[in-house]
This record gives sequence, structure tokens and C-alpha cells, in this order.
Amino acid sequence: MARSVPLAGGGRRSLFANVNIVLAPGEVVAITGESGVGKSTLLNIIAGLDVPDAGQVLIGGRNVAALAEPARAALRASALGFVFQAFHVLPHLTLARNVALPCLLSGLPASQALARAETMLAAVGLAGRGPDWPAVLSGGEMQRVAIARALVHRPALVLADEPTGNLDPETAARILDLLLAQARDHQTAVLIVTHSEMVAGAADRVLRLAASGLVPA
Repeated sequence: MARSVPLAGGGRRSLFANVNIVLAPGEVVAITGESGVGKSTLLNIIAGLDVPDAGQVLIGGRNVAALAEPARAALRASALGFVFQAFHVLPHLTLARNVALPCLLSGLPASQALARAETMLAAVGLAGRGPDWPAVLSGGEMQRVAIARALVHRPALVLADEPTGNLDPETAARILDLLLAQARDHQTAVLIVTHSEMVAGAADRVLRLAASGLVPA
């Protein structure tokens, strides 16, 4: 896979090339690299939010970039989970409805989606908190909700972009342990972009992204 970006004076600059990676169910891979090398862009390409200049992304045997946008959106809803540094928990929805959202988008009846959301909230240490609103949560609790939401629909792959970046070290360690334990329990592959040595140290593999491609860190 390769991706370039336009230059202000015309032409293009290679962002990265020769990126090849295969993730097994339940495997956790950390991606490190210098700022600006394209780590977040790589996640966007995998999610079908951006397209590569060359190569392809296969999820469940389907080439993401070759799909029309409605099919890409449906694939994201069913096969991918997302955890971000900024949490992205929706303030106008209860915790249960935040977590249930991927199931609802996939067409699961509301009663089943909410029941599954309550089960996932319990799994991340927030049992009985479904009726609460995000405004009452700490940063660590917000990220627990985000992890529950990322895994509730049993995706094949979770994409995590600096998931502990907004947390203090002690909370970050607990959240990381929780994310990895839940992902392995569900046999969900996890691709984590990170600058954190702690996060990289917990992964099964650590790869460094550079302009020339992905190499072992």
C-alpha cells in the first residue's frame, strides 16, 4: 500500500509506501513512527475513510477501496470498532445508547442492542451505569465507554488512535489492560497507533511506519 500528499507548489510527496500487514484474530499490533509520517492516515485508509494511491485493504476478503461509499459505511458499521484519544462519546446520549450505537447502525433491534450494551458496560467496569450521561464521567470512564462501544458489535478489527493519550499514566495502564483483555476475549484484532512505550510494550508486535514502509520497531 502507498499514499502520497499534494505539495503547495504542485506535485506530490510520498507519505509512505510498501506498507504490508496482516492481522490475526485477537492479535494486537502497535504502530509507532515520527509525527507526520502518516500513522493516522493509515488508519483512515484501513477504515475506508481515505483511499490509497496503490494497493488494497482487505477486510473479510473484501477490498475496502473498491466498494461504493454505502457499502464501505456498512462494512465499517459491522466489521470495525474505533477508539480515539478524544473519546468521541456523544454527550446527548446515555451511556447505554452510546455503546449500543454500532449495533443499532448494523440493524439490531433496539432491545437487543441495549441489552448487549449493558453487558459490555459491565465488562468494562461500568455495571448499572447505562442510564447515566457522559457529563458525569471521568476521562478514564469515558474511555471505558469508548472501548465498550468499539467491541459491542463484535468487530473483526479495532482501530485505536492514541487511545491513552489523554489519560494520566495510572489510568492509561488500566485502560490499556482493559482494551487488550476485552479484545483478546472477543478474538478481535487491534491496530494501535501510539507514541507510548507502555502501549507498544503491551502489544504482540510493534511496527514502525516510515516513508519506506512498515518495519519491526
